[in-house]
Order: sequence, then structure tokens, then C-alpha cells
Amino acid sequence: MSSLKKLVIILVILVVAFPVGAFGYVYFKLNSMHDPNANSLLGETNFKAENGITNILLIGTDGRPGEKDSRSDAMMILTVDNKNKSLKLTSLARDSYVDIPGHGNQKLTHAYVYGQANLLIETIENNFALDIQNYAAVDFYSFMDIVDALGGVTVKVEQDEIHELNKFIPETYAWDENSNKGSIQYIKKSGTQTLNGYQALSYSRIRKNDSAFERDSRQRKVIQALIDGVKALPVTKYPKLVDTILPYVKTNMKPTEILGLGGTVLSLDDLSIKQEEFPIDDDIHSTGGIYGDAGWVLRFDPDTLDILHDFIFSNIRFKDNPLLKTNPTQNNLK
Repeated sequence: MSSLKKLVIILVILVVAFPVGAFGYVYFKLNSMHDPNANSLLGETNFKAENGITNILLIGTDGRPGEKDSRSDAMMILTVDNKNKSLKLTSLARDSYVDIPGHGNQKLTHAYVYGQANLLIETIENNFALDIQNYAAVDFYSFMDIVDALGGVTVKVEQDEIHELNKFIPETYAWDENSNKGSIQYIKKSGTQTLNGYQALSYSRIRKNDSAFERDSRQRKVIQALIDGVKALPVTKYPKLVDTILPYVKTNMKPTEILGLGGTVLSLDDLSIKQEEFPIDDDIHSTGGIYGDAGWVLRFDPDTLDILHDFIFSNIRFKDNPLLKTNPTQNNLK
């Protein structure tokens, strides 16, 4: 089951899209998001880290009404890079084959089921040799509410996406608790158009007509559209948007940390976000398929962690990294 990478939207709105002046309104409300049970690992430096670079794990969970357990359907690392003056967003594939402490080798998405954010953080740090400084998590329903609070998102819908998109609309329409959602509306044509909350969620769930990687690409397009929408939002609309966002978010960050991070982001000048996805999707440095009892998983060459680190810490895009020219053998895959 798929949903949009909801958490990225939430955190980017809080630390990227709002001007510093808007934080005066939300300062005291931010404390309602604080999770006092945050993993102690976040205060330690056990893996690769550098001064001036903050890595925030963004978690979107796939819980629905009546479900007690939920998986981390969306996992991204938002890198606020004050050293290289850039913002970066790295998607971690939910089907990545990893060693979950105490549970053996499984899909990355299962870690959240077993131990919530604490175990997921530990799993990511152990398997990707990367230090995480902060995290934030949000549940399934926030996405539709945020899109509607912004008046929709503008994306380009391709002709071959319409059937699959409309297939999900009855379900997402039923989930949408917006009293002003009106009668159900399907997508009737291709091209650039504005989608409401349940339509945008349906668009973000498309998968079967191409691949999980293409789905992630669509999700990132919606994220960019949301960021653009927040940037264009009049200041008078901030209170409503903040009230929409805050009930859904939990984070280890205290209000002062969020404010400080927001100030750092705004000082970068260039707020465009460089995006990558790991494992690397090229059928050379990773391979997907049924593996043992784990089901369909994505195994990756551990040597490619250097490529991931080069992007996060040295601002080197995957396609520009000479290490990609090295073809691993199948035995190198995890």
C-alpha cells in the first residue's frame, strides 16, 4: 500500500516554506509536536556525520482507520547542508533489504511496525552507515488535509496515468473527512491541472502501470508543487495551514531547534531541493526480486553507500559520481 511522502511536505513547510516572521505565530504551538520518547541514538554520533550538515529522517506512516499497526510507507532523509549551502532529499526505498536489529533481514518498511521510530532510526543508521540527527513522523490522513488547505496542487497528469489514478479515487474519497469535499470527481483528461486532496493522494499511489521508482518520482513532483503552493500562500492563510499541520506531526525537535533550523534553511538563498533515491535503480548496483522468506526486496551493493554519502556530505549527484562506473558482481549485493 502506498501513500505520498507526507512527512516531507510537513517538515519542508515548517522549515523551508514559511518566512521567519511566521514562526512567531507557531512558536508555542510547535511544542505540541515534541516527542519526549525520542531515540537516545539521535544524541549520539556513531556513524558518518559532519559539522554544518543536519540529516533529518522524515517518516510517513500508512495507518488507516481501525489499524493498530502501521508501516513506514515513506522514508526520506532531508539534508540541511550549511557547508555546501544546499538542501537535499534522499528517498529510501521501502523494500530495501536490510538487517533489522532483533528481527533479522527484512524489508526496511517493517522496522517501524516492530519498534516505531526508534527501531527505524537504528536500522537506517546501521545499514546505511549514516548518522541521523533528528526525525519527524506524520500519519496517513495529513496529506489530503494539507493539499486542501493550500487549495490543491498543480501537476501534469499523463494520459497513461488516468485509469490507474481514477481506480484509487473512490477509496481516497471515502477516507477524506473534509466536509466541503463535494461530490466525487474523477480525472477526465491529461495535462497540467489542479488536484484536490483525495485526487492528489490517488495520483501519488499510482504504481502498477510502471514501477515503484516512477511512483516515487510522482510523489516528489507533488511535494515540489506543495512547496510552490506554500511559497505563494498569503501570510493571512498561515494560521489555518499551521492548525492543519500540527496535529499530525511528531518530532524529537523542540521549538527552538525547529526555529533555528528554519533560519539556517532560509539563509541558504537557493531553496531548490536536490533529489536522489537509494538504492540506486540501475539493475547493476541493486537488484529487485523474491529473495528467501523476505518476499520481493531490493538488494544493493554495500559499496554504493559511498555514493550515497558523497551526495549527502559532498554535494555530488549520483550521475556525476565516478564510482558509478564500477560494476559490482552479484556477490557484492546485500
